[in-house]
Order: sequence, then structure tokens, then C-alpha cells
Amino acid sequence: MSIRLATFNVENLFARAKALHTATWSKGRAALEAFETFNRIAAQRDYSDDDKAVMLRALETLRIIVHTKEGLRLNKRQFEDAWALLRENRGDFLSAPPHREPRIVAKGRGDWIGWVELATEPVDEIATRMTAQVIKDVRADVLCVVEAESRPSLARFNDELLRGRYPHAMLIDGNDLRGIDVGIMCAEGIDIRWMRSHVDVPDPANAKRRLFSRDCPVFSLRLPSGDDLFVMVNHLKSQSFIGGDPDPLRTRQADQVLKIYKQMRKEGAKFVAVVGDLNKGPDRDHPELPPPTLEALLGPKSPLTDAYRLPKFTGVFDPKDLKRERPGTFQSCTLRNRLDYILLSPELADRVVDGGIFRKGLWGDSGNVKASKHWTVYEDITAAKHAASDHAAVWVDLDF
Repeated sequence: MSIRLATFNVENLFARAKALHTATWSKGRAALEAFETFNRIAAQRDYSDDDKAVMLRALETLRIIVHTKEGLRLNKRQFEDAWALLRENRGDFLSAPPHREPRIVAKGRGDWIGWVELATEPVDEIATRMTAQVIKDVRADVLCVVEAESRPSLARFNDELLRGRYPHAMLIDGNDLRGIDVGIMCAEGIDIRWMRSHVDVPDPANAKRRLFSRDCPVFSLRLPSGDDLFVMVNHLKSQSFIGGDPDPLRTRQADQVLKIYKQMRKEGAKFVAVVGDLNKGPDRDHPELPPPTLEALLGPKSPLTDAYRLPKFTGVFDPKDLKRERPGTFQSCTLRNRLDYILLSPELADRVVDGGIFRKGLWGDSGNVKASKHWTVYEDITAAKHAASDHAAVWVDLDF
């Protein structure tokens, strides 16, 4: 029998952080930078005067405090028009009495329990339906999802929009505070036997930080054939320069993914897939070379096989899709935008009988102005906000 394995970055099912849900990346970037800055400094044991000044500026950028005729004040419409919300669960962090400018009264992390969390808003209703349509049309038996907000959201999405196609679903919160996690959904007859999280693996460059931006969970699946399929779902460091150059961290993450894969092989795992959004594509000038940041997984010494390079990876469902001219999976789908991967152990690569990229839910234009002319888009998608995602789905059929 044939088992279809797919990976799809759904970019949230029902609700998404406002700063991630803007028409252009630049519009939400300042808020995301302020969010990262605030939470990083807020975790410090002691706050200097300079630290407090930086945190106040971050709160201003996030519109938690705003300029009024009287000066800086706490935003009374924080729940409606701020990029984020300030949570003070225990202790006092911010003093904001009426008619006075807010000031930070906490001397350090020990004085209060709380954080800043990004405000969310509902995903466009058409976009949610289009996400469901992509999943229905791809017809995966094992669907790996990236940027899903929670397991209850997966279950609700499955019940309400997929008519219960996936009776088994698993997702646990990772390290990203924005509600963009990785998980898995399995059709009837495919059981999730166990999962192993790597959410707490320390970063080799700084043992006080966690390595993975989200997580690198391993799912052990029992197939109807009786074989065990092991799936590692990933969402590596984004290409954003918030917090510095992303490539070194992504490189360390890729190295660790390979270590986890090798350990699984030592434990006897035979059929292993490493899938998800690896957030880096080939160089346009050197398409034959793997991105240096993903050398461990895609380089010549890697024990994994890239599904894209298999002769039976034929491309797409839609014959109008010009695969050779648009080989990527993100936005305009140029080669540099090949971000989503399925990597296979040798035994699993030998089982591939078909594979491709499904783009009908993808708007396609990086400027979000018009639909791509390089593939057919669902008729209901008439604007960028209606797209199922900025990513295409990638799939392979495996003969078991």
C-alpha cells in the first residue's frame, strides 16, 4: 500500500499574532524586534537604568504605552490596537497611575512574574477555508504541520473543516512565544505510538539558551503494514535578522537535527523522515550546492536523501505549474525560496514512488500585490490575505 507523507507550513489555523499577520514584513518587524528585546532584558536578574529605558521604549513601540496630549500614558485601548499585551501576574513591574508617565518599579526578575505576549487576531475566514482545501486536496495520510497554534486548534480544525479526516493529532508547545509550533496529524490506521521532544536541548553557543526556535519532536508512527515510521518535524530559525545574524543559530540547529537522526539510527530506527520548514534555500548562483547553513542535512556527507533530488519526485498536481521555472515552496517559489523539505533515510528513500509540490493555496507574489502567473490558484483566493499560506505543501508517496 502507499502512504502519503506531507509537510505544510499552515501559518496558523484560526488566530495569528498581529505582528506576523501584516501586509508586508516591514510593517510588523519593529514590533517583533521590540517584543524580543523586552522579553530578553526582562529575564535578567537585575535591571539597570539603561535596561529600564530600553524596555520602556520597547513598550512604546508595542503600543502598550502611547503618546497622549498629557505625555506618555498606559494605552487604554491596549486590547484593541496594541501589538502586544503586558502580563503582570505577580508583583509589580510597571507603575502607571493616572496623569503620570509610566515607570518601571521592578528592580529585576525576582520582583515580578510576567511577560509581554504578542496580541493575536483571527485569521481571514477565506484563508482558513483555503488551508483546509489544500489539506483535503493533498490527501496526506501523515501530515506534518508547521506554525500551528495549539493541539486544541488542530483538533478543532480537523473536526470542523476536515470532517474528522485525522483522528490522531499531536502538538506540544515549543520555545516560540508567538504560538507557532510544529505537530503531526495521522489518518485512520496510523497510530502515534510515542513522541520525544527536544525542546530543552541547550544551545552549544550559550548553555543558558534553548537551541531550537520551536522544537524538533520525533514521532514514532505504526503503519498499517506493521512498519514503524519515525518523523522529525522542524521549523528552524527564520531568515529574520531580529536578534542578529540567523545563519549561525540555524547551522547549530541543523547540526543537532543530524545528531538526533544518527542517535535514532543507532537505536534501530530504519524508516526516518526529517521534514518541515528549514528556512533556507539554495544560492541562486550556485543551485547545485546546499546552503552552508544546512550543510549537515543537505551536504554531500549527509546520510539523508533530499526528496527533491529523487527521479520519482515529479513535481505537482496541477500540470499548469511550471515546476522547472519555479522550483521553490515559499512566496514566489524561486529557487532561493525552496524552504520546505522532506529528507529521508536511505531505506525510506527507496520506498518513494511519487512526490511533488502543491501550490494552489499560495498567492505567490512576494509583494502581495497580485497572484502568481506561474501556477493556478484557487478561485476563492482573490487577494493575498485569502491565501492558505505563504508556503506550498510538499509530499511524497511511500510504498509499504
